[in-house]
Amino acid sequence: MVKKQLITLIGFLLTACSSTAELVPLESESSLKQGMVVTANPLATKAGADILRKGGSAVDAAIAIEAVLSLVEPQSSGLGGGGFMVYFDNQSKSLVTYDGRETAPKNANERMFLNDQGESIGFLNAKNSGLSTGVPGMVSMLKLAHDDYGVLTWGPHFDSAKNLAREGFAVSPRLHGMIKRFGKYIPSTKDQGPIDAHNYFFDASGEPLAIGAIRKNQDYFQTLELISNDPDDFYRGKIADLIVEQTSQSPRSGSLSLDDLAKYEATKRKAICSPYKDMQLCGPPPPSSWLAVGQIMGLIEAGKENSSAADGSIEDWVSFAQAQRLAYADRDQFVGDAEFVSVPVNGLLSPEYWRKRAQDTEQDKAAQAVSYGDPWEFESTERVAYGKDATEDMAGTTHFVVMDLQGNVVSMTASVESIFGSTRMAGGMFLNNQLTDFSFKPKDSVGREVANRIAPAKRPRSSMSPTIVLSKDGEFSMATGSPGGNSIIAYTAKTLVGVLDWGLSPQEAVELPNMVARGSKVRIEKERASDELVQGLKDYGFNVKESAGENSGLSVIFRNEEGVLMGGVDPRREGTIEVVEATN
Repeated sequence: MVKKQLITLIGFLLTACSSTAELVPLESESSLKQGMVVTANPLATKAGADILRKGGSAVDAAIAIEAVLSLVEPQSSGLGGGGFMVYFDNQSKSLVTYDGRETAPKNANERMFLNDQGESIGFLNAKNSGLSTGVPGMVSMLKLAHDDYGVLTWGPHFDSAKNLAREGFAVSPRLHGMIKRFGKYIPSTKDQGPIDAHNYFFDASGEPLAIGAIRKNQDYFQTLELISNDPDDFYRGKIADLIVEQTSQSPRSGSLSLDDLAKYEATKRKAICSPYKDMQLCGPPPPSSWLAVGQIMGLIEAGKENSSAADGSIEDWVSFAQAQRLAYADRDQFVGDAEFVSVPVNGLLSPEYWRKRAQDTEQDKAAQAVSYGDPWEFESTERVAYGKDATEDMAGTTHFVVMDLQGNVVSMTASVESIFGSTRMAGGMFLNNQLTDFSFKPKDSVGREVANRIAPAKRPRSSMSPTIVLSKDGEFSMATGSPGGNSIIAYTAKTLVGVLDWGLSPQEAVELPNMVARGSKVRIEKERASDELVQGLKDYGFNVKESAGENSGLSVIFRNEEGVLMGGVDPRREGTIEVVEATN
């Protein structure tokens, strides 16, 4: 079914001292005496593995990883953004999630992305502005998780990132490509906005940093110095001043205040889990859209039985596409910040609802349109009629997974929202544009309020869906997730289908063609999908678009029934796997 391709990783300098790190194979196996780190960048993978070798926990490693990614992969995530973490504690066999999603300022209002005529100011105008930046939640989330599950004293986690910021890191092929492709959207004159990012990425002649060029970041080094001594300084000290200064600049200045930063707190929440066969699939509750991942898998199980073909049959791919369409329709309609709106979580994850919803897929031809269902029928809460969503969900995210030597696991997705966030920098970091994840219009055409409308202190809906799978005995089985905007849901579910249904290794599942079935179109990765698969989807009646832009960044750890660890990393990015051996 899938065109087999050789996977090539481009090696590049890892430090200013011209030292290199050995890249481990893309698919690695280990016993229970080993840990594993999988990230989208070799520098970040090494930083996390080094922490594990020092006796750190999976959470300790996650802090080091994100601090490095903030520097070397600024197009995707950073300390100026936010994210979600799912943590499995191997001793208690329990799960917890950490919500570091950004919040809207207290002076935010539902018309902030509209002009005087009530029309959208346009995504790029909103993104490249001070309006788009929510209170960054990453540092608060990492500190909260560290308080619960960190082993090392707070501070050394940032050493790798500090060294890279001070001595310089080599610009990777992906970062160079992002600067070259999206640099035209970064303000280059002051009338367009702050030009710090342009000065950071382009030389005096206007050329983007070359592959392998050494880029230092003294401002980020100073930020890490402050955070490593006291993380509260991020929200109440010099860094907070810099963030407010940047978001207050014209054009399209925002209302983010020092008070907004000082009041921010990441949140620890109970994981939500849904049954699949004899397993439990688990992820973060709203405002994460993980509900849709659980729903896709539930709809597949409630529908026709899958075949046991190695890569899945045409019928299996059709079933997967149908489940996606239904889950996306429900997600777009009902998911928002559950502290502000009522989300029918129990209904959306009800097996009875899945069985009823799956009846819509049991037909000989694909329906031209798919509408949301009625999960309220399976809820004890009052029914709410939300308006049609108008959110523009862009890609610009990262995902990584860690298992430490004690068997604890982190699955974490982090983001600054779109490429290079708001394009504004503070303290050497890129500031997020996460507030554009709200619906630009608060009401639909008939006056119904949208669940994901803007409100002060509200968290925008997120597609980030870090996932952990537990076996029937409550043991860790799999951790997965991806970047990719609203396609995250489909990318993540693909690995679950590939491993849990089709018996593929994590790497084989990652390498399956990406397929996103949302609304009236089914997009499929043309470089990896076979002609047979594409034609089969068309024959079923789907409006198929062969796409070159399905750029996931999947990171996966899987432990089979024999206790063997297997890693999967996405060849579409620059990720690596590193195995950490126990010393005793």
